[in-house]
Amino acid sequence: MNHPRHRGWAVLRHLAVPALALAVVATLPLTRSEDAPAAPEYKAGLAPISVNYGLGYGPTVKGQFLSYNDFHGAIDPPGGSGAVVNGVPAGGVEYLATYLKNLRAEAATEGRQTVTVGAGDLIGGSPLVSAAFHDEPAIELMNEVGLQVSSVGNHEFDEGVNELIRIQRGGCHPVDGCQDGDGYRGAKFTYLAANTINKKTGLPILPPIDIKFIKGQPVGFVGLTLEGTAGIVNPAGIKNVRFANEIETANKWGTLLKLFGVKAQVLLVHQGGQQKGSDDNPVPGVSDCNDFSGPVVDIVKGLNPEFSLVVSGHTHKFYSCELPNSKGTSVVTSAGNNGQVVTDIDYSIDRRTGRFAEITAKNVVVENGVPDGNGGWKKDPVTGAFLKNPETVDAKAKKVADKYRTAVAPIANKVVGTITGDIVRIAGANGESPLGDVIADAQLAWTKGDGAQLALMNPGGIRADFDAEASMGGEPDGKVTYGEAFAVQPFNNLVVTQTLTGAQLKDVLEQQFVGFGGQTTQRILQVSAGLTYTWNSTSPAGSKVSALALNGTPIDPAASYRVTSNDFLANGGDGFTNLALGTNRTTAQGFDIDALTGYLGAGNPIAPGPANRITKAG
Repeated sequence: MNHPRHRGWAVLRHLAVPALALAVVATLPLTRSEDAPAAPEYKAGLAPISVNYGLGYGPTVKGQFLSYNDFHGAIDPPGGSGAVVNGVPAGGVEYLATYLKNLRAEAATEGRQTVTVGAGDLIGGSPLVSAAFHDEPAIELMNEVGLQVSSVGNHEFDEGVNELIRIQRGGCHPVDGCQDGDGYRGAKFTYLAANTINKKTGLPILPPIDIKFIKGQPVGFVGLTLEGTAGIVNPAGIKNVRFANEIETANKWGTLLKLFGVKAQVLLVHQGGQQKGSDDNPVPGVSDCNDFSGPVVDIVKGLNPEFSLVVSGHTHKFYSCELPNSKGTSVVTSAGNNGQVVTDIDYSIDRRTGRFAEITAKNVVVENGVPDGNGGWKKDPVTGAFLKNPETVDAKAKKVADKYRTAVAPIANKVVGTITGDIVRIAGANGESPLGDVIADAQLAWTKGDGAQLALMNPGGIRADFDAEASMGGEPDGKVTYGEAFAVQPFNNLVVTQTLTGAQLKDVLEQQFVGFGGQTTQRILQVSAGLTYTWNSTSPAGSKVSALALNGTPIDPAASYRVTSNDFLANGGDGFTNLALGTNRTTAQGFDIDALTGYLGAGNPIAPGPANRITKAG
C-alpha cells in the first residue's frame, strides 16, 4: 500500500508545472530563505570540489547527478584542434553513452540513485549529421543515453519557439516531414524554460520546474537560459516571447518549491564563466576553478541558498567551483562542450531538513582514443587523426548514430572545393580572422548580381575551422567536403542584401562596441575585401571607427551602399539593431552554406584571408 505522503508527492510532481502552480508563483515576491545553514568555509580552486553544509549527522540519502552541456548535436567525435581535451582525444556519442553507463554503475554500487541532467544547447549549431534532420538525431540520442531533464539554451531557439516545442513533444517537421522514415516521437527528457515567457499569456512556454525523488526525498530543478538570449538568436523566431532575469526567475520558482517542502534545489542555467591559466598552471585542469570569472558568478551571488548546486553552460568551458550565493555557497559546474566531458556529482540529502548535506563534483573526460602505452594516444599514420577505441563504444548508441551517418554520408562526403591550407577562425588583436574574411568574401561573391558592394559576417556564426588534412570522409588533403563546410556554417541562415547609407554603415560598425546603440558585448564583424577601417578601443563609444573606406575611397555618409549579411544579422541579431534599418532588402537563392560552398568550388583553391582589412589603433 502506498503511503499517503508519497502519493501527495506524486501529485505535486505533476501539479507543480501546470497553470495552477504558474498562477500561484506569478503572485510571489522575490524572497529569501531565513533558515539556511551557515555558510561553509569558502575555498576556491579545489579539484574536485567538495562542500559540507554542516548537516547530515542524522539519516541521509545518497545520490548522484551526471551532467553535461552544449552538446550541439556532436554525434561524431570532434576533429582538428577540437579533438582533444587537455591533450586527451575525447567525444563522440557512443563514447559518451559508455561513460554515462559506467558512472551510473559505479554509483549504484555505493547505493546512489542517478539523475542525468543538462544545461542547454543540446541542439543547434550542429554538424550536418544532426542538423540535416532538424536535430532529431541529437534528441533521439539524448533519449538513448538517458538524459532526464535539461534547461533550454539559446541554440534551442535557432529554428524558433514553435520548432523547440515540436522537438520536445514530437511530430514530423512541418515542411520537411519525417526524413528518416520512422517518425519522430520527441524528447523523453523534460526541457525546462522557466524564464522564456509567452508575451500573451505571461507563462513559460515549457515547464519551468521538475521534481525527482531520491529514495523518497524530493529534489527540485529549475531550468532557464541566459537573459540575453534574444540578442544572440534570430529575432524572427522569438518575437512572441521574452527572456526574464535569471536571478529573479530562479528565486521565484525556488520559493514555490520551498513552499511545497522541496528544499534540495538544483539550478540548470545556460550561462557560465571560465577559469584562467597561470604561470604555475598554464592549462587548468578540467575540475579546477582557477581565477574564475563570468556572468554566472553574479547570478549565483543572488540565488536563494536552497540552490546548493548550479549546473551551468554556454561558455563551452569546464570547471568545478564553489561560489558564494546570497547566504551560503553553491557548487557550480560546467562540462565544456560537444559531449567531451561529463560532470560526476555525488551528494547526500539530510532526511531531517530535506537539504543537501554534502556535494562533491568532478569532471570526467570522455576518452575515445587508443592508448599508445607511453602516456600518449595512437594516430592514423596517413591522416594523423587519433585512432578511435572500439572497445569503449556503446553498441546501442552507435546503432542510432550510424543510421543517420549512413543517411547523410552521400551529402556530407561530397567534395565541394579546395583550400591551400588550414583556415582558422581565431581572430587577431584587430578582431579579424582568416576564415572570417573568406566567409565575408563568399557572401559578397554570392550577391554581386544584386549589386552587393560589401559583406559583413558575425564571428559567432563561424563554428569550426577548415582543416586541410584529410577527414573521415576520406578525401585528399586540401579538399573540403560539404560536411566540413557545414560544420563551419551550420545555421542555414538566409543571405540578404539591403541598402544602407554611409552614415548607417558607420553606425553599424560603431555598434560592434559596448555602449553604442545598446550594445552590451564587443563583437567585431568580419568584412569582405575592399572594406577597410580603423578602430580605437580608447575612443568614446560612437567614435571608435575612423578611416572607413571602400576600395580605397572614403565612405560618403550621404551615399547609398548595398550591404550583404545573413538574415540573423539583418534582423538585428547580436545587438546590431542598426543593421535592421536597411531598405530594399532582397534575399539570395539558397542559404549561407550555399554561398560558402559555391565560393570554395568556383575556381582556384581558396587561401586563408589576409586578416588585415581592419586596423586596431589602440
